[in-house]
Amino acid sequence: MTPSDRQPQRHLDLPPDVRAAGRARDETYRFLHGIGDREHPVHPAAVDAAALIVTELVTNAVRHTDGPCSLDLALHEGLLDIDVTDTSSVPPVTRLPHLNGSGGWGWILVRHIARDVDVMPTSTGGKRIHVSMAVAG
Repeated sequence: MTPSDRQPQRHLDLPPDVRAAGRARDETYRFLHGIGDREHPVHPAAVDAAALIVTELVTNAVRHTDGPCSLDLALHEGLLDIDVTDTSSVPPVTRLPHLNGSGGWGWILVRHIARDVDVMPTSTGGKRIHVSMAVAG
């Protein structure tokens, strides 16, 4: 993510516990409801989709790593950049979804909703998952 000083942005450090995904989701709602302009109004359905992506990525970061994670949000030209950084170098893997509701849908949903998804290693041995999605209505 390479936001300029004029673009709305938010950073949140999250502890490795079960409350992290809820905090990240709530912060995403606050961020997206507090921005938008006449040129690039934020579409309400996009707010919910962004919150879903953030919840999935942070839940997986907490579930599959031993350390903390962070969330970065930035809005530019009608696009939302979502970055979740964690302490594991292992990239997400698409699993066969369970039809009984017990899992496997998250990474599929993220990749389906997002415009772009990239997984990059960090200099500290973890990874950063970058998602870009359209939010302008």
